[in-house]
This record gives sequence, structure tokens and C-alpha cells, in this order.
Amino acid sequence: MDALHERTAVELRDLLAAGELTPTEVTEHFLDRIERLNPAVGAFATVTPERARKRAAELQETRGAGPDEGTPPSGSLWGLPTGDKDLWNRAGVPTGFGSRAFADLPPAEESDEIVQVLDDAGIVSLGKTAAPELGFPAYTEPVGAAPARTPWDLGRGAGGSSGGAAAAVAAGMLPFAPGSDGGGSIRIPAAACGVVGLKPTRGLLPAGSGVDSLGGLVVNGPIARTVADAALLLEAMLPRRAGGGVAHPYTLRAPSYAAGAYLAAAQRAELPEGAGAAGRGAARIGVTTSSAWDGFYDIAVSPEARAGLDAGVRALAAAGHVVEHTLLAEAPEYAPAFRTLWMGGASAVPIDDPETLAKLEPLTQWLIRSGREVPARRLAEAVRTLTGFERSLVAQVSAYDAVVTPALALTPRPIGWYDAEDPERNFEQQCLYTPFTSMLNVAGLPAITVPTHWTKPTTEAPAGLPMGVQIIGRPGGELTLLALAAQVEAALPRPRTFPL
Repeated sequence: MDALHERTAVELRDLLAAGELTPTEVTEHFLDRIERLNPAVGAFATVTPERARKRAAELQETRGAGPDEGTPPSGSLWGLPTGDKDLWNRAGVPTGFGSRAFADLPPAEESDEIVQVLDDAGIVSLGKTAAPELGFPAYTEPVGAAPARTPWDLGRGAGGSSGGAAAAVAAGMLPFAPGSDGGGSIRIPAAACGVVGLKPTRGLLPAGSGVDSLGGLVVNGPIARTVADAALLLEAMLPRRAGGGVAHPYTLRAPSYAAGAYLAAAQRAELPEGAGAAGRGAARIGVTTSSAWDGFYDIAVSPEARAGLDAGVRALAAAGHVVEHTLLAEAPEYAPAFRTLWMGGASAVPIDDPETLAKLEPLTQWLIRSGREVPARRLAEAVRTLTGFERSLVAQVSAYDAVVTPALALTPRPIGWYDAEDPERNFEQQCLYTPFTSMLNVAGLPAITVPTHWTKPTTEAPAGLPMGVQIIGRPGGELTLLALAAQVEAALPRPRTFPL
């Protein structure tokens, strides 16, 4: 049998369900990987081995609790290990929020909703995956803690804000991991680490729907090594009622499908019924390198990013899809409105004590203080402007079955590349690296990143650096995205060997 970390999450699920593996065996294997690799990778902010072992043992005891000792375990992710992002509370475990300002914060007494949802699915949490300060930056290099590094080159960052989650998955420290995405925070690190990252449609997931964030930007989603594994985790993040429907406690919701439909779409790699504007299962796919930041910053797509885009487009064309190059409509109002909204969201960080505020990093202080100076009218105008942009972008994307962009504009950035002292320059650098992501949070559209290309090997990156594409769907179009991403993955498989 292959080493357990070389197995996909779907394979591990099946082996656990069949009784060929126990939760304790799987937990111990991944804890060992974390102990050996985390000092170099920085994927975990906190590791909780004893809690994990206790949880695994409790799950094992439930297996024989029914009338038949061989009764299959309950929970779609029964016994599978993962980690909680260090922006989420788990009862009894400290949450650092990626900041030295919260180093002495006592553990929460209750777990956040997303943590409870995954617990109900049967997961074993091995700890907290690293995040940048309060989740704002697109890189995970918090002051006072080890940076999260892409395992493909330990001199480069894993991206952010779900950088620890993506690094852990890429290094084989976890089979998959949940993340959150307010401006690209799942897709950016997934691309930097050569794994799959899915940002769902706003309103699809009850826990992390977007309703509780300013402008509806932040949603939760999966990070995994394969498209099918990402679909498996997505399924578990959709808690079902007894009748099979998704248990939405809020009014905002996106179209959802029957249990198992997302995983089936990824495994069959076939477009869902009704999709395929070009007919006979062929999708009409738009390809663009334009973004909402064009004209505000000097956005340039690197040759490496272009190579990743070209490889993905060739794979889709070879699968029989109709590919058309397109340009997004110019949106000069987007950048100032988004900056206002981003700062407005930061203004609500519950820190009023000057001494605590002074412990925050310059970028975070700038966002918070700038946000608190924004007049209510200006914030309302920014929200109205971005609502108009949302309608425009949804209409542009909906003219196709999907739209493809580069995942990132540049290769994974070197550790320390971002300006630590000048927040304005730092913000610009983030946009230069990730121009294709935030506009989809504003529009609430689903998007998935998948690796398509590795750069030429170097001494620092013997296997090369991962580059990929972002596939954007219509609202509720996750089935189409998963099918298309699976086709790209089949044509351009990632290296079977692990970078570490």
C-alpha cells in the first residue's frame, strides 16, 4: 500500500469506511508528517496531537456502537484528518488570528459554526493552520511566527490568507483542508502551492455563506490535492437536512444539488445536464487576462503565468470545448470602491485599545485606521458601486459556460518580498500578484484554481514552481467548474512525488 499521505482523501475515506484503516492509524501518520515537516514549511500555527488522538479513539469506538459491529461509520469524512484555519475558534484551543496582539488570548468556550459542521462530518482536527494577521494579507508571513512556505521552494511564500492550509496539503501533512476566501484567500495559496482551491458561490455554504461579511466578500471552501478531494470536502461543508436539502439557517442561498452530486461531477469529469452552450457536451469558454485592477495598477502577466494559462487552455480545447479570447469591460470605479470596502471591513476589528492596536503590523494598522476615517456616505457609495460591478461581471461571465484566467499574475513570491513598512506599497504588491481574484468575491461568483504547469527546475525548486489557471463559473455553477477542472487535471496531472 502507498504511504497514507500519498493516498487521495477519497481513497482514505473508502479505506476507513471499509475498516481497512482506523482513525488512529491515519491520525498518527499525519501527525508524524507534521512533526517532521512543519518546522520547515510553517503550515501549522498550533498542533494539538493529544486532542487529535483522543478524537480518533472516540470515533473508532463509535464504529461498533450499532447493533452490527461492522456498521459503517456515520459522517461523510469519518476519521479523516484536517486542520482549522487559525482565524476560527475551536473550543479549548487558542486562536492566534495570525497576530502577536492576540498571543495571550484565552481559548474560546465554543467552536465556530464551520468547525462544528466539519466535526459533525467526522473529521479529526490536528491543529490550527497558519494565517496572516486577521486574514487581511494575500501572504502568510505574520510577525513573530514562522512564515508559511510553498513546499516547492522553501524560499517562497505559500500565499494567503489560507496559506498554512494550502502548504499543509501540498506537503502531505493533510489530505485536504478548509479555508476562507474574502479576496482570493483560498485560490491564491492553492495556486502558490500547486493544489486545488475552490471558492463557492456566495450563499452556497451555510457556514461561511457571505451574509456576515461587509459586501458579502468572505466565503469558506475546500483546498485539496485533487479536484475530487476538493469536491468531497465541499460536500461535507453542506450539512443536509433529513430530506436531503442543505440546512440553510439564513435566507441567502445559492442553488445546491443532491448529496454526492459535486463529487460525482469531479469524478465523471462530465458537464452537467443543461450545460455546454457549444452543444454535445462541449462548453463555450472565454479566456482573458484582463482584470478589474487594470488601469489602477500596472498589472502585468509574467511569462510563467502565461505558460500556465496556455497549458490549461490547450487542455480544455483538446477536450473538445470551444475557446474564445475575450476582454472584461473596463471598470475604473472598481479599485477605489474595493479599497474603501476593504478598509471599511477592517474598521470593525474589535480593537480600540491604543496599546493593542500598536502591536498590529503596519498594513493592518493602516487598514483599520483608514477604514475608521471613511465617512458612512462614502462607504455606502462604494457598496453601491460594487453592486453595479457585480451585475456587470455576472452578465459577462454568464455569456459563457466558464471563463478562464491565470490563477496568479506572477510566480510564488519570495519570503520578505512584500513591503513591511509602507502599507500603500504593500497593498499594491498584493494586487500585482493576485489581480484576478477579488473581483469574484465582489460578484459572488464561484471559481476554482487548478495547477497546469511547472516552471523549469532550479537549485531552489528542483521540481519547478507551480502555475495554474482559475476557472470562473456562473452563479451556482460548481458542477460545471468541477467537471472542467477535472478534465484539466486529467490532461495535466501534477507530479506524483511530493516536494518534501
